[in-house]
Amino acid sequence: MTYTSKHTSAAYRRIILAVLLLAGSLLIAILHTLAHAATDTAITPDEIVEKADRIRFPAEGFQIDVKITSTQPNQDPKVKEYRVLSKGNERTLLMTTAPAIDKGNILLMRDQDLWAFLPSLSQPVRLPLAQKLTGEVANGDLARANFAGDYNATVLRIEEIDNEQYYVLDLKAARRGVTYHRVLYWVNRENYRPLRAELYSLSNRLIKTCNYQDYEKIGKEIRPTRLVMTDALKQEHRSVMDYSNMKLRKLSDKIFTKNYLKKLSK
Repeated sequence: MTYTSKHTSAAYRRIILAVLLLAGSLLIAILHTLAHAATDTAITPDEIVEKADRIRFPAEGFQIDVKITSTQPNQDPKVKEYRVLSKGNERTLLMTTAPAIDKGNILLMRDQDLWAFLPSLSQPVRLPLAQKLTGEVANGDLARANFAGDYNATVLRIEEIDNEQYYVLDLKAARRGVTYHRVLYWVNRENYRPLRAELYSLSNRLIKTCNYQDYEKIGKEIRPTRLVMTDALKQEHRSVMDYSNMKLRKLSDKIFTKNYLKKLSK
């Protein structure tokens, strides 16, 4: 065999090896895609939303403290603190703990109704979930924070962000009176952790964006401990919600009643 034929034979071997390596890589990619496709067909969009809700908050009764820091240009930050008692997505008490001037103010969410109790008023006042609570935060952002049940979900696409894949879900209000008419929701395809949400009005106008941050172990689960809400038109207007001291609690239904609010405010 001449030098030329030996050289040609070695070149062919290198080409065949490269083809085999490429084929192997393609096969692995195909199998990976098929595995994800099989996983996707085994779970519905509504189940994805439910799993993301359970990452954010437990299904059982629980207590959590929330500190909201709202900022705007040329103004000092406004800080408000709340203690939230929640039992599923149908029973929530929101008690203001700071500043001192607002202490004793309570919001009660029961089923689809939201009531405000102020020590200066003799009777609770009904409020809409979409009404502003403080800064960029609406009443419903604290009182009814879960999406499952309030929205019908569809998967629009899969997006890759920072080498991770995310479901992009389109959530449309299942009934009137919910906090937002429509939500675009990014949920991690692997672990169902929410990344961000875009919140839309009835006219389909983008109102604000939310980013779920600072995942830590809290309440026996890795959860986001910070939610940053930013006005869609005025990016410098934002509210940061910091969550802490979560613990499971057995909560009696009697505390989620209008008649019980005065006892809680004392």
